[in-house]
Amino acid sequence: MNEKISKQILAAIGGKDNIVALEHCATRLRIVVKDNDLVAADVIKNIDKVRGYFYQSGQHQIILGTGLVDKIYALMTADAPASSASVKQSAYENMNWFQKSIRALADVFIPLIPVLVATGLFMGIRGFAEQLGFEFSPDVLVLTQVVTDTVFIFLPALVVWSAFNRFGGTPVVGMVLGLMLVAPMLPNAWDVASGGTEMLKIGFFNIQGYQGTIIPALIVGIFGANVERWIRRWMPAVVDLVFTPFLTILIGSMTALFIIGPIFTLVEHGIMNSANVIINLPYGIGGGILGAAQQALTVTGLHHSLMVVELNLLANGGVNPLNALITASMAGQAGAAIAYTLSLKDKKEKALKFSSIVPCFFGITEPLLFGVTLTNSKVFLSGMIGGAVAGVFAMLMHIAPPMMGITFLPAIPGYLGHGMALYLAMIAIAMIVGMIFTKLLVKSPASAE
Repeated sequence: MNEKISKQILAAIGGKDNIVALEHCATRLRIVVKDNDLVAADVIKNIDKVRGYFYQSGQHQIILGTGLVDKIYALMTADAPASSASVKQSAYENMNWFQKSIRALADVFIPLIPVLVATGLFMGIRGFAEQLGFEFSPDVLVLTQVVTDTVFIFLPALVVWSAFNRFGGTPVVGMVLGLMLVAPMLPNAWDVASGGTEMLKIGFFNIQGYQGTIIPALIVGIFGANVERWIRRWMPAVVDLVFTPFLTILIGSMTALFIIGPIFTLVEHGIMNSANVIINLPYGIGGGILGAAQQALTVTGLHHSLMVVELNLLANGGVNPLNALITASMAGQAGAAIAYTLSLKDKKEKALKFSSIVPCFFGITEPLLFGVTLTNSKVFLSGMIGGAVAGVFAMLMHIAPPMMGITFLPAIPGYLGHGMALYLAMIAIAMIVGMIFTKLLVKSPASAE
């Protein structure tokens, strides 16, 4: 059976000679081809065991589900010619400038997610212990703050490091340049904002640290990596080890402190003020908008752009209401998908769609979206309504954990001490509303054709 599926997929994508790069994630094959016109999308969608197909960011993505995707990938790579091409790089070359920008943004921030998740879980555990009445001594409290606050204190340095890594610079040079943005010798940005200290005055420039900033650090990282690559092109090899990092740090630090920092801090404040206006619209309306729209952003790939807002919320407020709203959007789609799948008459199709729903509960929504809710616009709309209602609830109840990067069931520990019961209630509301509207809008029982 698996051999048959492998051969059918190979034929449907134009044969093994049409493959440029082939990889897989937890549930999907990711394929970049030479000629997209040779790909038969309708044929792929009707192959047995294929739960969905979509083309996004230069990649043909075929949803097979956990376990099966590994087996099909092994068979296809055995049949396909060896290629050193990376799916990510090959797909990147096929994107337009806007898609490339969003992809690059994700490539910088995704490596930071594990430490942000870990920090959020530590904060949740400490908050839960305090709610239970446990009192930390001052010394022990300081030790817990080392675990929970270090990442956010040095977040700009981590962003610069990751940007250097992504854009071809030397990561350790990026880390040093990033640390200079938050060096303790500079006036602390939070102290300046509170009136506790004054900026350094050098000519007509006012200089401060860049604690809690994300966009300035991102621009510094991109700029510094490109400066280093430019210097390496003409620097003699015999002195490269000494003078390339020297000039990179000199040019990078001066440009960061005097030009990039002041300009892009204003840009960041504008973006964050706009985001906060939406999030904090009265009566939870902002939560409703984001709860409805987040999974629509996922379909387009634009959801990665929200990471900048999430990081900023965490760095400056310590909590991230967007995490709850993302889960609300997912849960609405899950409820709509379950109701729709239960209405199906074909047992085989019903089983296939249920298997596409399961990954959603662990934060992977593409199988559900492309395999279930997007197959019927009314089902997808019902999921958006469920996410909207739950998003309003989340904002009215101030549900916000101190983390980002994980959602739905895996995120539950992060809500310890931060409204875990309300978080679970929000999920239930999203799913129930999604189910109800699916029943109302999709009036006749669906059946396989």
